Amino acid sequence: MAEPPGPVLVVIPTYEERENLGPALARLHAAVPEADVLVVDDASPDGTGELADEFAAADERVRVLHRTGKSGLGAAYLAGFAHALRGEHQVVVEMDADGSHAPEDLPALLHALDDADLVLGSRYVPGGRVVNWPWHRQMLSRGGNLYSRLALGVPISDITGGYRVYRREVLEELRLETVASQGYCFQVDMAWRAVQSGFRVREVPITFTERERGTSKMNSTIVGEALWRVTCWGMSHRFGSGACPPDPIDPVDPIPEGPVRA
Repeated sequence: MAEPPGPVLVVIPTYEERENLGPALARLHAAVPEADVLVVDDASPDGTGELADEFAAADERVRVLHRTGKSGLGAAYLAGFAHALRGEHQVVVEMDADGSHAPEDLPALLHALDDADLVLGSRYVPGGRVVNWPWHRQMLSRGGNLYSRLALGVPISDITGGYRVYRREVLEELRLETVASQGYCFQVDMAWRAVQSGFRVREVPITFTERERGTSKMNSTIVGEALWRVTCWGMSHRFGSGACPPDPIDPVDPIPEGPVRA
């Protein structure tokens, strides 16, 4: 495999993922031993943050960013990205802690940076697949991706997926301070911004496996936000910025970060 263009940081947001974090880190470092990890914990009441501190104390590749409350996936990733941009890492990875993103797929995603700026792990290109999802989750996911593709006019099969790899310069240019999206909409937002900015976006097939432990954070609020924002962006893109009515979803107040522990 070709070497990635610089040090790699894998950002893993956590909220009540105590059972999943250890296996995820072990598999990740078996697949990509040189990768550094930043666990971004939103004050998990089940002790995930404290467990992450134990891993960090035992392994210099692991660091933990403690936040003082739960504010959503998008805010957690943005905090992780901000930390990455203050350091030397040239490649930043999004990965879930729940085992749904197979660390064994990461080498292929990193290799794809040879001719891309943003690599999306895709369930819906040839070779990609979903394991153990009920039919209604698959229909919701496929329908959301189809709607986003048509509304935004982008040839991306899996724009809502959360397993992805960024070159540092993408995050530096995308004005992260203006991103307010959460949940799956955050993923659409970031990919859409990258396309609009002219970056090379490539999809690589992955196997997505439904979590075995814990519960999904998906809810109707996340779905509603995604539908609203994608519709708004599509209308603005086609008809101008005045085509969208005011956004009815209040932005999430930023939650202060705690210390980073290594």
